[in-house]
Amino acid sequence: MLNLQPAQNPRTPSKHQSIGLAIAGGGPIGGIYELGALRALDEAVEGLDMGRLDVYVGVSSGAFLAAGLANGLSTADMCRMFITDEAHGHQFRPEMFLRPAFAEYFKRAAKAPRILIDWINMLATHPLETRLTDVFGLLGGMVPTGLFDNNSLERFLSEVLTSSGRSNDFRELPRKLYIVAVELDTGEPVRFGAPGYDHVAVSKAVQASSALPGFYPPVEIDGKQYVDGALRRTLHASVALDEGVDLLIGINPLVPFDAARARSNGRVIPNSLIAGGLPAVLSQALRAMLQSRMLVGIAKYTQTYVNSDLIVFEPDPDDIEMFFTNVFSFASRQSLGEHAYDNTMADLRARRVEIAATLRRHGLRLRDEVLDDRDRNLWTGLGLKPPRRTSTTTQLRRTLDDLEHVLARR
Repeated sequence: MLNLQPAQNPRTPSKHQSIGLAIAGGGPIGGIYELGALRALDEAVEGLDMGRLDVYVGVSSGAFLAAGLANGLSTADMCRMFITDEAHGHQFRPEMFLRPAFAEYFKRAAKAPRILIDWINMLATHPLETRLTDVFGLLGGMVPTGLFDNNSLERFLSEVLTSSGRSNDFRELPRKLYIVAVELDTGEPVRFGAPGYDHVAVSKAVQASSALPGFYPPVEIDGKQYVDGALRRTLHASVALDEGVDLLIGINPLVPFDAARARSNGRVIPNSLIAGGLPAVLSQALRAMLQSRMLVGIAKYTQTYVNSDLIVFEPDPDDIEMFFTNVFSFASRQSLGEHAYDNTMADLRARRVEIAATLRRHGLRLRDEVLDDRDRNLWTGLGLKPPRRTSTTTQLRRTLDDLEHVLARR
């Protein structure tokens, strides 16, 4: 699904048209979808080099991709790193997202004696005034602020950004990069990479931007606590638009799932999303909230930034693969990346005339030879054969990769 908002008062074409990219959050599943979409755009639009844009804005999982692109990593490089496991030197493991936050558990458990003493003191001094809600308030201090540890993600990204001539320092990047997080104690968004916040390591800013409350503990930077940047806005496109870009490309991987539309299109789905339990209900609620805020934001952008063209790519509302995929499966990463690539190509074909007219103002053109090649897929441009999707070959490959990793460490 594609949302195209032409500029109401486009600037006079010049030799250099400023182009920005805003990538929303969406967890691991959103990041893989975004990467497949970015790869499709890289191949289908002549003159558009995703690694050489003017401004990058990343939120949550989108921050990982924005940091890589701003550092000169190509979409092909990142596909090999995050989807195909063909990258040399940096092996990404989805299990990084699910490592228990033991340090946080122990930290909260250490508070138990003090909390118990306070509870006893409360009962002894005000036995008739103590209520159950007061007890819950005390016990809340023992609950971990996050289930999983995201320090390994920060270390992985730091290793990637400090090798092969890349930089983990905002100030050394050849292009503008902004990573958005929310300061916990004020609820205000912070643009890491902007003056006053550009001394923070890029990997640390990405860790903060992706610290979804409940899943990951807040990240401390300069004595302040930061959480997921999507808590305030979905895309934070205004960060790039404030830089005066002529064309802004946005990617938002999470939209509410429309079960009725899926059934009318002949898709086989459960009678109700409630059959998927709490994860499905929370996922739908989060998607609806993020989507509504993004639509409100886009409506405002068209009134405020009248000189800028805006193109936003999203999954279709009846996209079963996007809603029900388990991205922690190795095979699912590959199929979802290919699915996003195909969807983006289909969107470009469906609205070819409109998009071509908008791109032309910025010195870009659609590659008809790419769009019309129906045999083309994600693997074609990467020079790889489509993977065989069997559980046996997938398990064997992962076992060999793990063995190689162990031998390398020894």
